[in-house]
Amino acid sequence: MSVRTKAIFDISDPLLFKQQLLSWASCCEELVWLDSNAYPDTYRQYDAVLAVEAFTAIKTDTQNAFEKLKEYQQTTADWIFGYLSYDLKNDTEYLKSKNSDGLHFPELYFFQPQKLFLLKGNKLEVQYLRMVDDEIELDFTEINEIVIAEKGTENQQKSANIQSRLSKEAYLEKVEAMLKHIRRGDIYEANFCQEFYVENIDLNPIQVFNQLNAISNPPFASFLKLEDYYAMCTSPERYLQKIGNHVISQPIKGTAARDSDPRIDASIAQKLSEDDKERSENIMIADLVRNDLSKTASRGSVKVEELCKLYSFKQVHQLISTISAEISEEIPAVEVLKTTFPMGSMTGAPKISAMKIIEDLEETKRGLYSGAIGYFTPESDFDFNVVIRSILYNAERKYASFSVGGAITAQSNPEKEYNECMVKAKAMRQVLESQS
Repeated sequence: MSVRTKAIFDISDPLLFKQQLLSWASCCEELVWLDSNAYPDTYRQYDAVLAVEAFTAIKTDTQNAFEKLKEYQQTTADWIFGYLSYDLKNDTEYLKSKNSDGLHFPELYFFQPQKLFLLKGNKLEVQYLRMVDDEIELDFTEINEIVIAEKGTENQQKSANIQSRLSKEAYLEKVEAMLKHIRRGDIYEANFCQEFYVENIDLNPIQVFNQLNAISNPPFASFLKLEDYYAMCTSPERYLQKIGNHVISQPIKGTAARDSDPRIDASIAQKLSEDDKERSENIMIADLVRNDLSKTASRGSVKVEELCKLYSFKQVHQLISTISAEISEEIPAVEVLKTTFPMGSMTGAPKISAMKIIEDLEETKRGLYSGAIGYFTPESDFDFNVVIRSILYNAERKYASFSVGGAITAQSNPEKEYNECMVKAKAMRQVLESQS
C-alpha cells in the first residue's frame, strides 16, 4: 500500500477555494474533480474532491476490462480515480459496439494520484504520496494566491456549429421502431439516446465546465482530464456507492422542466410525482437495479429506501429511487460494479435485450456518455456518478459531443420524448452556442 502524508487546513471561504483549486489544477496532465455543489445528500462523504498527477495508471479496451481493473485496484490498494465507458457492456455480455465514434476515448481509464484534496465543510484534508509531500505547504499557498476572474472576463471562443446525428424526423421514426419492440414483448423499456456534436473546435474545457456547472449546480458534477480526453459533466445522478459493506444505487427516471413562477413550478412538480407513465419508468428501473444488486448482496438485504421520490434541481424536477444492499466482505469491490454495469437507468428492461436494441437503433457509440466517473478508496469503498448532461471533448481530434436520451415505454409519445430530450440538451447547447 502506498503511504501518504496527510495535512488538514481550515478554509474560510469554501466556494472561493473550490474555484481556486480547480484553476490551480487545470495545468495538470491528469485530473478528476468531483463537486456536490453543496446539494443536500445524506450519503455524501465529501463536498468536493480533486485528484491530480498520475503516479500509476491503467487504460484498456473492453477485453477483460473489469478483471484488469480489479487487479489494478487490489494491487494499488490506494485511491484511484477514473471512468468506466458504457461499452464495457461488451466485457460483461456477448455484445458489440458498431456505431459512429468521433471521440475515441479508451473504454476504461484510471489513475493513482500523487496529490489528493478532500473538502468537507470548512476543512480540507490533503493527502500526498511521500515522493511529493514536501510540496504540500507550497501548493496550498499557491492555490490561495490565485485570483479568480470576474464572470464575463474570460477569453471568448469561436461560436460552435452544433450538428445533430439524427434529424427530428429520424428520431421519431426510431422511437416508433422502439415502441414496436415493446408491443412485441421484446422489452418493457429502453433508454434511447441521440448525439449532438461539433467538429474542428478548440475549447477551453475548464471554462466550458464552469459555465455548464453554473447553469445546473448538480450534486454529481465532475471534470475529467486524461491526456487529450476531457469530460465536463453536470450529472444529477449517482450510479453506485459503496461504504464498508453497504451499497446504494439511485436511478433517475422521470423529468420535467422547472418554471420561474413558483405556483406553476409547484404544479409541475406535483404532476410529475403523480404521472403514471413517469412513475412506471422509474419503478421498472428500480426493479432492475434490485435484481442487479442481488447478484452480490447478502440474502434478503436488498431494500428500496425511496421509490419515485421527487427531487428538484436548478433546471428540472426528477423522480429518484434509492435502492440499498449489504454485500459480503469476500466480494471484491470491482465485482459489484461489474454485475450492475451499465446502470439500469441508461439501458432498460430486460437489460440485455434492451442493450441489443439500443445498439441497433442508435447512431452513435455511447463511449463515456452513460458510463461513470468516480473513485475507489484504499479501503475498497467507491462512489460513481452517471455520465449524463455532459460535454465530452477530444482535444487532439478537436471533436466535442453531448448526448441526451430518455426512457421509452409502452406509454411513450414520440413527440413528447423528443421535447424531453431538448429540455435535457438545453444547458449543453447554451454553453457551446455562447462560445462567441
